[in-house]
Amino acid sequence: MPTRKLDLILAALALLGPFAIHLFFPVIPVVKLDFELSDALAQLTFSIGVFGMAFSTLVYGTCADRYGRRPVLLIGLFLFLLGSIISALAGSFASLLVGRLVQSIGAGCGITLARAIARDVYGAGHLVKAIAYLTMFFALGGMLAPGVAGLLIDHLGWRSVFYFAGFTGLAIALGAYFVVPETRSRIEASSGSPMIASFLELLRQPRFCALVIHSGCSTGTFLIVATASSTLMKELLHRPATEFGLYFAMVPLGFVTGTFISSRVGNRASVERMILIGACIALVAVFTQSTLLLSGYITPLVLFLPASFMTMAQGISLPFAQAGAMATIPRLAGTAAGIGVFAQNFCGAGFAQIYGFVADGSPTPMMEMTALTVALGLVSAAVPSLLARSKRYKLAT
Repeated sequence: MPTRKLDLILAALALLGPFAIHLFFPVIPVVKLDFELSDALAQLTFSIGVFGMAFSTLVYGTCADRYGRRPVLLIGLFLFLLGSIISALAGSFASLLVGRLVQSIGAGCGITLARAIARDVYGAGHLVKAIAYLTMFFALGGMLAPGVAGLLIDHLGWRSVFYFAGFTGLAIALGAYFVVPETRSRIEASSGSPMIASFLELLRQPRFCALVIHSGCSTGTFLIVATASSTLMKELLHRPATEFGLYFAMVPLGFVTGTFISSRVGNRASVERMILIGACIALVAVFTQSTLLLSGYITPLVLFLPASFMTMAQGISLPFAQAGAMATIPRLAGTAAGIGVFAQNFCGAGFAQIYGFVADGSPTPMMEMTALTVALGLVSAAVPSLLARSKRYKLAT
């Protein structure tokens, strides 16, 4: 049964991953100067974290289905703490990469297991609403992190960001140890499938694949804008890290707005309709931002205000896409959550790293990459609707 303490820990777990990712946005241009890195290598210090989180979620989801939620969760939180310490003490680019990788592998346990535990506790009937609220806290972590990191960097240096992350991870780990019980049912525990078989069983479902790909494309749009705006604010507009953090709060605020809409809609609208609405809003936001930038309006508001509508679109579609993916095969809910978070982070990191390779200090590569991600997001959002119409047509005939 859910309790207020358990709800609080699940919320903290949901914000852990984005907190770790978003804390690093203001760090990117600073470590670039400190370690004398190219744009691509500086971007790699960010992308490796998202890649590590992406791959770890596959393991966390399946292991949670087989061995239980609680032990897997505690191992992940320990790795997050260890990676934060390694990053804080890093004396070279290589050691920073190692620390970022370990930290991100640990952070991957947060949202994956928070969703799986929420599904265990609240059941399928309330899953969209539960995921919407968890996603809202997911956005809250992203909203707070850049501002906090900017203040820490400007006053204490970039290493203080990782010490802060370590203390935060320790607090969440202690809360999880004392509050989170084992929520996996014995029936589900006894019916666990081998990892590869579970993956293949889910990936054979076209609707499931379209839902997780859409999650990845929408996250890619956000990460491209977030990492590009960090560099553009620092190098093109010559603004301090603290100012970046203040403007950046608009972006996750849009995400919170979108998840609030999703939580209010709940099961009253179909998965197909809501992700298609989100994809269309993202397309309009990217088109508006690109039009303004091409017209010569390169200001912080042009960078961040349209981005807030992109993330609002993500907040509308993401809970429905994730709930729909987890409902595909209920006994593989943990594995489905893991694949969903993997696709979300892997595609997001992949698109962000491609941006790093083509970045040239101007807004043009950002416009080109976001055009690609919203186009793919719209196509993947249309697939479930087409499949649903096809199914209804066959039943009617």
